[in-house]
Amino acid sequence: MLKKVVFSIDNRWFDDAAFRGQFERTAEYIVSQGFESQVLSCGDSSFDKYEEKERQTILVACDNANEAEILTQKGFYCIGILHEKNPQEKFKGLKFIFSDIEDVDMDSFVKAYQRYAGEPWEVLRTDRLIIRETTLDDVDEFYRIYKDPEMTRYMEGLFENPEDEKRYQRDYIEKVYGLMGFGVWTLVRAADNIIIGRAGYSIRNGFDEIELGFMIGKEYQRQGYAYEACRAILDYGRDVLQLDHVQTLVKKENEVSIHLCRKLGFKETDEVEVEENIYGHGYNGTDRVSMSQVKYGKYVRLSLNLEA
Repeated sequence: MLKKVVFSIDNRWFDDAAFRGQFERTAEYIVSQGFESQVLSCGDSSFDKYEEKERQTILVACDNANEAEILTQKGFYCIGILHEKNPQEKFKGLKFIFSDIEDVDMDSFVKAYQRYAGEPWEVLRTDRLIIRETTLDDVDEFYRIYKDPEMTRYMEGLFENPEDEKRYQRDYIEKVYGLMGFGVWTLVRAADNIIIGRAGYSIRNGFDEIELGFMIGKEYQRQGYAYEACRAILDYGRDVLQLDHVQTLVKKENEVSIHLCRKLGFKETDEVEVEENIYGHGYNGTDRVSMSQVKYGKYVRLSLNLEA
């Protein structure tokens, strides 16, 4: 868990009080948010005083690429900082580079740290739900939810082997969340921290528009959770992800989900055939089923203009 944000400022301009002031003000803001923070000069010996476990609770913001590389090798999580004095600095291997440091909010520091530490991002909160990124620990709960045969009546299930599902989720966390900034998320009931389903955005093979998908466990259905989650996710798509159109594909026989999509404002456009067994029964990150084994289902395609 993040405890401290440390700013490492290049010695060439560390003594410029006016320049350093923007980092000191940002550090004060971080402290006001309940975290520790300090501003150090590049190469400060204080970094060597932290124990290995402590280093994994610290986010270091560096404006010197060489220092960032050294601190990363020592076990710190580092982000880069660009400003008027180092506009050409090249930060290789860092996941995040910030500029206009006084405009960066605490949530951005926390999310940068979480991505390095492998902690899930909390995406949204509604009245009753926490919508967050999926973790490998969630997989066992997914198997509990999907155990009811009704859950796979209108959608694909999980891999037969839970270890395959975990390998898939590990790749998904790294390649989808990490690169695209969105995906299908886990729905957690806020009152008791129980996982009740999944919902979010994906890009389906063969289709251009981003797709909304959702699944609520059988015992949690008919309580308004699907509408609550999808309504918030659609608003997030419009306001944060800047999406203008979203589609959803629902099995033709799934009248309940089609009704929910209409309630959310979706309009039916056509019927399409969708490939349903992309990975087959197992997953190793590369193999797909052969063309002779591909199965298709008939789906209703519905579209929503988020700008309307």
